[in-house]
Amino acid sequence: PKNRPWEAYGSTAPDPGALRVLQEELTKVEDLAGVRNLIGDCTRCKLAKGRKSIVFGVGNPNADLMFVGEGPGAEEDRRGEPFVGKAGQLLTRIIEGGMKISRDDVYIANIVKCRPPNNRDPESDEVESCEPFLHAQIDQIKPKIIVALGRYASQTLLKDRTPITRMRGRWGEYRGIPLMPTYHPAY
Repeated sequence: PKNRPWEAYGSTAPDPGALRVLQEELTKVEDLAGVRNLIGDCTRCKLAKGRKSIVFGVGNPNADLMFVGEGPGAEEDRRGEPFVGKAGQLLTRIIEGGMKISRDDVYIANIVKCRPPNNRDPESDEVESCEPFLHAQIDQIKPKIIVALGRYASQTLLKDRTPITRMRGRWGEYRGIPLMPTYHPAY
């Protein structure tokens, strides 16, 4: 059906009641380890079927700067850490060489924690299932600035379908935090 696109992929929409309970549980956690613990061996969406690892996030839990991408790629899925493949190596060079800060001083996460097949964009039901965990990560880290990496992450976080070429370099806001959209390092 037109208004339930996830059904075409053999998935069901996230249960609103279960999401509410999860959100309530996430408000009780005291640190990132608690957030990761609530993810568990997640099977909340169809991405669980094809993944090797849950790719939670990495970096300084008190970072002023947080980078958010769309989802893990093959190397990230294999290693269980975001942005460790070719794009991640470039991101590290940008952070350390261009910004002159250590990668260990920022926090890096993705909108979804499992790899979408063939590196496709995450689907709305997958984002909805994973979004409470991203919110909880942001709540725990309390970054001063978020950098959205790429078209999909920028459009999803800002809920704006403006092309990345026009969005890039223009401040937005996500959950009260200044957000800067930019190109994905793979681009």
